[in-house]
Amino acid sequence: MTSRIFVPFGNPHAAGNDIYLATASERGYDPTRYPDRSAPRVTSTPDSRTDAAMQLVDSLSRSRSELQAIRRDLHAHPELRFQEQRTADLVARTLAGWGVEVHRGLAGTGVVGLIRSGKPGRSIGLRADMDALPIQETSTFAHRSQFDGRMHACGHDGHTAMLLAAACHLAASRAFDGTVVLIFQPAEEGGAGADRMIREGLFDRFPCDAVFALHNWPGLAVGQFAVAPGPMLASTNEFNIGVTGRGGHAAMPHLTVDPVLVAVQIVQGLQGIVTRTRNPIDSAVLSVTMIHAGDATNVIPDVARIGGTVRTFDDAVTDLFERRIRQVADLTAQAHGAKATVDFQRTYPPTVNHPAQAEFAAGVADGIVGATNVVRNADPTLGAEDFSFMLRARPGAYLFIGNGDGVHRDAGHGAGPCTLHNASYDFNDELIPIGGTFWIRLAEQFLRQA
Repeated sequence: MTSRIFVPFGNPHAAGNDIYLATASERGYDPTRYPDRSAPRVTSTPDSRTDAAMQLVDSLSRSRSELQAIRRDLHAHPELRFQEQRTADLVARTLAGWGVEVHRGLAGTGVVGLIRSGKPGRSIGLRADMDALPIQETSTFAHRSQFDGRMHACGHDGHTAMLLAAACHLAASRAFDGTVVLIFQPAEEGGAGADRMIREGLFDRFPCDAVFALHNWPGLAVGQFAVAPGPMLASTNEFNIGVTGRGGHAAMPHLTVDPVLVAVQIVQGLQGIVTRTRNPIDSAVLSVTMIHAGDATNVIPDVARIGGTVRTFDDAVTDLFERRIRQVADLTAQAHGAKATVDFQRTYPPTVNHPAQAEFAAGVADGIVGATNVVRNADPTLGAEDFSFMLRARPGAYLFIGNGDGVHRDAGHGAGPCTLHNASYDFNDELIPIGGTFWIRLAEQFLRQA
């Protein structure tokens, strides 16, 4: 462990471009000061003035400005899926400076850090995603994206900063027996980076008894967590249907097989899957989002194309939808003398928490923010997440951490709401010590279990 730690970013040779983070000993950290800390939603939104009401790790609270600077640097330099080279370099360099064993190369730009301490024993995986989105940021504040057409609109810059905050403390204190596996994952946004890391040997090379992830959640108050002992997010599946008819003059439709008419009938039939085939108890969404056909008003085209998405919380429901989509498309086309082809792609499976790990994580959050600020039966959302692949490979849980309602944003933020995938979004830096504390306490308490 070095006596001084610098987290370089920007031009490392330029004066004033290094962020100094004191070591744990320099901050006066003493692990004996932190004893083991083994829901309805509230409406208040805690902020920095209410830190005393939360059991935060002192070193993280004192390093708030330095950690914020790291997060804002990441926000200003967003990188799209599988292109997170600068981000991965910063993460790897920072971890190595703290004495963390660093491994690179999984899924191209993935970074894995290992913190071992005490007797060999259990291991826990903590995951943060790193990639940005192809969105033009509308904010004009100082840490806005420096690149047109890409921004951190989902808070992965903050997720990375929270896990780095925890890594700094855990590497200094090592107040546990076992191994903490820090997983900095690329390409969550449509690239299935988690699946690729697993296929390239993540859990073979770095075994984990359980794995956990945090995602910021706009609309949930800062200082609150939400989790459920089951589905948290849906699967995402895409379908594309090609309808082939026989084109001709629009004034002589009797000489054609109109694929536009067939496509419209198929779209109507698909909605019947939701209302008449699916069990009403099983949540699911089928949305047709694209219909393309023709280029002229007086020509009936040969081909029409339909595209859309299916979201479910259960693979059996997805199986049902795929089977019925194929049937509806094929039989409807046949009835009109046309032909239909269906391409059904399963992108991400549902994100389903393991009950024991979800409750364990909720208990850790109780000790930090109080049980009244931990929502234990959160309603799942029909968004999707590739952490689902990790939960299929290992026990674990995925939690939401409140990002507030957007009042935290600096002057110059975009006019839109502070919601995920919105051009006016910005991560709330008040979360960094909260999320970092959660990771620290989760790792310490999990590894303390027999």
